[in-house]
Amino acid sequence: MRYRAPPAEALLTAGLDAFTAVFHRPSGITHLLASPAPEILTVLADEPLDLDALLARLADRFDLADADRAALAARLDELMVAGLVEAA
Repeated sequence: MRYRAPPAEALLTAGLDAFTAVFHRPSGITHLLASPAPEILTVLADEPLDLDALLARLADRFDLADADRAALAARLDELMVAGLVEAA
């Protein structure tokens, strides 16, 4: 399965210390996200990716030393339930 983020114009983001506030314009819902969720959205904004490609891109772009496939899959599931990521 490949994952994608909504178009950039659908999200309005603002950093709030350790959190990132993400307003999802289509739903009208504001989400408070902690790392690595904002980073996932950033990477998926470039192009839809499968789990392994996303893990590799996150590791390269954000210098993740402890990249974990199962943890990433869990975060993607949470973002899908929230409506911030969808299957491509």
